[in-house]
Amino acid sequence: MQREEELREKKRSDLHLSQLASVGQIAAGIAHEVKNPLTAVKGFLQLLKERNEKQYIEIAQAELENAIGILQNLLHVSKPDLDDEPFETIDLTAELESLMQLFQDQFYRVQVLTDLNNPGSYIFAKKNQLKKVFFNLLKNAFEAIPGEGAISIGHRATEEKIIVYIKDSGTGIPEKQLELLGTPFFTTKENGSGMGLALVFSVIYQHNGEIEVESEENIGTTFTITFPRATGSMKRKEVVQLELEQAATLKEYLTVNREKFEQRLLMEAVNVRDKIDEIMEIGNINLLDNAHKLVLYIVENKQHEVISFAKLEGMTWAKHSLTLAFKLEWIQAVRRVLWDFLYNFDRTNHYLAEREQFYNQEKQINELMDLFHTHLFLSYSQLKDDLIRAQREMVEDLSVPIIPLTKSTSILPLIGQVDATRAEIIEEKVFLQIGQHPIDTLIIDLSGVVSMEAAVIAQILGVIQGIKMMGCQTVITGLRPEIVKLMIRSNLSFESSAITKGTLQQAIEDYFAR
Repeated sequence: MQREEELREKKRSDLHLSQLASVGQIAAGIAHEVKNPLTAVKGFLQLLKERNEKQYIEIAQAELENAIGILQNLLHVSKPDLDDEPFETIDLTAELESLMQLFQDQFYRVQVLTDLNNPGSYIFAKKNQLKKVFFNLLKNAFEAIPGEGAISIGHRATEEKIIVYIKDSGTGIPEKQLELLGTPFFTTKENGSGMGLALVFSVIYQHNGEIEVESEENIGTTFTITFPRATGSMKRKEVVQLELEQAATLKEYLTVNREKFEQRLLMEAVNVRDKIDEIMEIGNINLLDNAHKLVLYIVENKQHEVISFAKLEGMTWAKHSLTLAFKLEWIQAVRRVLWDFLYNFDRTNHYLAEREQFYNQEKQINELMDLFHTHLFLSYSQLKDDLIRAQREMVEDLSVPIIPLTKSTSILPLIGQVDATRAEIIEEKVFLQIGQHPIDTLIIDLSGVVSMEAAVIAQILGVIQGIKMMGCQTVITGLRPEIVKLMIRSNLSFESSAITKGTLQQAIEDYFAR
C-alpha cells in the first residue's frame, strides 16, 4: 500500500512539474511573440516624435494588430471561438469520411487508407469544434509528408469509448519534443505558430477525451484520440435563436444583419474559414460577398440569376483547380445559416406571416439552393471535361509532332514507346496533315523510339501504305537494331512502301542535294 501511495504521489508530482513547464513555455512564448511587435511599435513612436511620417503610423498599427492577433489566438485556445455552439450527437465515421474529401488535391501524392469500423457509433460533442480538430490533424498529417507517402485513418468503438487514430508516414517528431506538443507557441513547423495543435488538445480535453502521440523520426507519427461514447438515442440539434435587428422583409433582414450572417457562416464552415485567404489569392473569389449575393437571389426567387451565378462559380472553381469539396461544404453552411435566419425572422415577425407562407418560403429556399448546387456541378464538370479534352489533344499533338521542313516536305520525329493507341493517333494526324497540305515527302525518324511490338510495326506499315496511296513518299530513318531484328523475325519490311536511311541527317542532306 505504501509503495502504491508513493507511486501515486510521484505521478502527481510529475504531472505538477509538467504543468509548470507548460506554463513556463506559454509565458516564454507570449513574452517572445508579443514583445517583438510591441518593441517595433515603441521604436516607430519614437521616430514619430522626430518626423511626422504616415508610413510609421501604418507600420506601428500593423505591429499592434499582430500583437493583438497573437493574444486572440491564445484566447481561442483557452476559450474556442465556437464555445457557444450547442452539443449534439455526432457520427464520427460520417464526419471523418466527409473531412477526408477536403484533401482531394493531395491524393495524387499521398495514399489514404481507411479502416472505419462500427459506423453509427455516436459521441456527444460540439460538431464544428470537433470538425476543426480532425481537420487540423489531417492537415498536419499531409504537411508532414514532404513527397509521396501514406496516411491511415482508423476508427473503432467499444461499449464505453470511441477510438480514432490518424497515422502518417511523414518526417516524425523528435522524442524530446513530444511532451511539448499542444503547448501554445510550440511548433515543429518552420512557419507554424503552435496554435493549431494547442486548440486540438484543448477541444479534446473539453470533450472529456484523451489524446496520445507516438512518433519516430523518418518513420511517421500517430495521433490516437479517445472519446466517451454517447448513450441513449440520437439527440437533435437545437434550433439557433439569434438576436438580430428586425426588418419588414427577409431581404431587408439579411441586409441589415449582414455582418452577423457572415459571422454565423464562418462559425458553421470552420474548415473553409481557414482557406478563405488562399481561395481569394488563387481564384480572386470573395466567398463572403458571393454568399450574400446568393442568398439575396434566393430570397427574391431570382431563378435565372441563381443559375447564371452557379455557372460562373462552377467555371471559376474548375479553372483555378480549387477543391470542389470546400465549395460544397461552404454551400451547405450557407443553406444552414440561411435557414437559421429564416427561422429567426419568422420568430420575431410571426404576426406578419401565416404558417403556409413560412413553409412556402422554406420550400423556395431549398429548391433554389438545390438549383444552384446542380448548375454549379454541371458547370464545374463541363469545364473540367473541356480542360481534360484540350490537354489530351495537346498531348496527342505533342506525341505526333509533324514539323514542316519545306513547303512540300515534313518531318515526323517519334520518341519513346509507340503502342497501338499511339499508332492510331499517328494514322489520324498524318492522313489529316497530308490531306490539308501539299506534302509530297514525309520523313519519319524512329531513332528515338524505345520499343515497338510486331503488331504495332504492322500498324505503322499500314499507315505508310496509306501515305503512298495519297501520293506522298515516306522516308524512314533511325531504325534501331532491335526493331530491325523483330521485323526480320516477323517477316515485316518497309522496302516496298518506303525509302530507308541510316539517320535523319542523311535523309535531310540527300533531300537538299537533289
